[in-house]
Amino acid sequence: MAGPVSPLAPAAFPALPEIAGVRFAALAAGVRYANRTDVMLAELEPGSVVAGVFTRSSTRSAPVRDCEAKIGADTTRAAFLVNSGNSNAFTGAAGERSVAEICAAVAQTTGIDEARVFTSSTGVIGEPLPHERIVAKLAELNAALDPAGIEGAARAIMTTDTFPKGATETVSIDGKPVKIAGIAKGSGMIAPDMATMLVYIFTDALIDQPKLQSLLRKITDRTFNCITVDSDTSTSDTLLMGATGASGVDVTGNADYAAALERVMLDLAHQVVRDGEGATKFVEIRVTGATSDADARRVAMATANSPLVKTAIAGEDPNWGRIVMAVGKSGAEADRDLLSIRFGDILVAEKGWVSPAYDEEKAAAYMKGQEIVIDVDLGLGSGEAVAWTCDLTHRYIDINADYRS
Repeated sequence: MAGPVSPLAPAAFPALPEIAGVRFAALAAGVRYANRTDVMLAELEPGSVVAGVFTRSSTRSAPVRDCEAKIGADTTRAAFLVNSGNSNAFTGAAGERSVAEICAAVAQTTGIDEARVFTSSTGVIGEPLPHERIVAKLAELNAALDPAGIEGAARAIMTTDTFPKGATETVSIDGKPVKIAGIAKGSGMIAPDMATMLVYIFTDALIDQPKLQSLLRKITDRTFNCITVDSDTSTSDTLLMGATGASGVDVTGNADYAAALERVMLDLAHQVVRDGEGATKFVEIRVTGATSDADARRVAMATANSPLVKTAIAGEDPNWGRIVMAVGKSGAEADRDLLSIRFGDILVAEKGWVSPAYDEEKAAAYMKGQEIVIDVDLGLGSGEAVAWTCDLTHRYIDINADYRS
């Protein structure tokens, strides 16, 4: 459905470790397309805690609202049920009934408390979810649960993605290994609030739910909330993390564990950008010298979201005037005569004018690479921020013009 695999894709899906206390299953339920794996079930053993971060869209979907209401400090068994092909968003009371019926059926099939069943849906907005197709497959899903089934789960949640996304880290704490494994989907309708994607992270770490919730939210702001493909925020953004505690290692306040989790989340966030619809360039935008971090973020996101900047990058054109434009429109405090811009190591503009040392040929050659770094220094203070985006090509139009066909 999404066409060729992105040229920015990793060489292969990573070898993700089994996470003690978690099992997965995936199969085709025909939610939208026949013979396409489109439903996954993850089961977490007793003692697990679940944390989550969700879209702040005012038109968020019924599954998101249900998950928001359920996130809490329980430590009983839990289940994540995810379908692709239909987002169950803007479906009114019918959408709420679909969520309720799926949760009740999962509870009946697995013996997991209905209040611990978390659902997500991704795909077309505004069409009733044929939840009966999912319910009809639950017994088969439950019977197929396997600790090694995470790759199948990653494939089941794809929509316009061209490759499944996974990341992992193992960190040693007090001489014992603690594992983290995550999967994600996302390709278009990608912008902060929170990141327009579905993400599921699993760990055998021991940590209480409020501490995990706080850690997850902080890291989200530095990872998933720093990416953008097209500036559009989804109705269905969901990040769920389950910690089984099976390792017996308490990671509360552990800096090494927090750093490992951040690496997993940043890896997944970058993979979403690398799979941006029609993307051929991965772009990092670094902003320094702002009066505050908030102002730096305004500049970074204004640049990352600019169609003019993104199409110039697609055309391999070192059009630094578009960066100047983005800074100016961002709303951040800026001074023309203090601003400097670099493409990679190439100083492009400084002191209100093109740099005397600027070499157009070198800049044009740099823009032909797949990895582009744009540095903007406002020269005003110590505020800084980073954002990641991709170029904007005609393929993006092709994918979205035909999305519902």
